[in-house]
Amino acid sequence: MSQQEKVIALGFFDGVHLGHGALLRRTVEEAGRRGAVSALFTFDRSPKEAVTGIPCPLINSQEDRAGLVRRLYGVEQVIIAPFNAEMMATSWDTFVTDILWKHLRAVHLVAGHNHRFGHRNAGNPDLLREKCRELGMGCDIIPKVALDGVTVSSTHIRQLLAAGDVETAERFLGHPHVLTQEVRHGRQIGRTMGVPTVNMTLPPRVMAPAHGVYVTTAVLPDGQRRLAVTNVGTRPTLDNGADVTVESWILDFDGNLYGQPVRIEFRRRIRGEIRFPSLDALRERIAADADAARAWFRTHSL
Repeated sequence: MSQQEKVIALGFFDGVHLGHGALLRRTVEEAGRRGAVSALFTFDRSPKEAVTGIPCPLINSQEDRAGLVRRLYGVEQVIIAPFNAEMMATSWDTFVTDILWKHLRAVHLVAGHNHRFGHRNAGNPDLLREKCRELGMGCDIIPKVALDGVTVSSTHIRQLLAAGDVETAERFLGHPHVLTQEVRHGRQIGRTMGVPTVNMTLPPRVMAPAHGVYVTTAVLPDGQRRLAVTNVGTRPTLDNGADVTVESWILDFDGNLYGQPVRIEFRRRIRGEIRFPSLDALRERIAADADAARAWFRTHSL
């Protein structure tokens, strides 16, 4: 680990929403003022799930979390630590003193108003502020961020995504909901129908938006932004079983993307997933979905 001094934002940052953005902007601002590295400290899995054993569906993979904080907020270093038995047993003050201050060389910490940490969640913002004062570190506690009278939270955004309301989710996130993955080979059925698709699967623990068809932006490896239509679901017309897939038809694009990373940004839900009586009926509806996507993008930016 670099010995350069760091200003570190603390949290899990699932979704990287507007509330997280307030922490990250303050972190980058303070790092610039001090001539330090702006950094984020997070974990490889949900601490709540690890402690309780209750599955906690996530908005993003850790790779997408890291990409969002770098791309949107300019954070220089993303530190993803394993939330293992040793970390779970670490007291809050040992975490601050030994890990953040001594090992990572933190000179300033930034946390949210409800941040809890350490063994049995014993650490809280007041204790964090006092410990930083004792160690000679700076500390900012960021108040809650609300939109339309609703506190911005990962829990609320998960509810919006589960309902397919990606437009409202985008307002609370401050960016479109994203899924980034290397393109894999599918069954090639779409290509035989004249609708070649980019095929993805959901990373472990990452939730799917409500099944259905979405207007999306596809961001290609070279940075191109293209119109796309994306189906999330089990493809009932094709008897795909219970496996959830994410398939995107990038409109007016002809190229080989296999093995390359593509980012899909969800912009608007067109409809729910439907079982069609025939492949011809499915093909006709996909064409109508593409028309709907083109119409939407005539009044919205890519």
